[in-house]
Amino acid sequence: MERQDYSAEMRKHDSPAVRAALVVAGTACVGLGVLGIFLPLLPTTPFLLLAAACYARASERFYNWLLNNRTFGPTIREWRRYRSIPYRTKLTAIVLMSLTLTSSIVFFVRGPFLQAALAVFGVALAVWLYRIPSRDRPRGRAVRS
Repeated sequence: MERQDYSAEMRKHDSPAVRAALVVAGTACVGLGVLGIFLPLLPTTPFLLLAAACYARASERFYNWLLNNRTFGPTIREWRRYRSIPYRTKLTAIVLMSLTLTSSIVFFVRGPFLQAALAVFGVALAVWLYRIPSRDRPRGRAVRS
């Protein structure tokens, strides 16, 4: 895959101190996003979108690195251009979140109130995520007579 230059999308901040703070914040968000791949309840995509927003105001090098990243770049570009998340990414996130929340409720959380609260939170998060548009969502099959 050839690397593209996305620096035309950027609006660098005038202050070098603010740019440095944004690079630090963006890097922390990338770290949290990577941790979110492995830890339940820590979302990956929102942290990476926030990192892209920080880098877009601070550093061409980091912004281009993130948007050209083979793993994270397509989802970030999709969101920045169309305000949508790829359908497969969305379903994968919902399934993995459901599995980790279910295992947390069954094996680790004690007390029915906390279990119910975690279940309600998980359902609300899944509904919110499912409602985010997906441009590549498969349409229902046509019924043949």
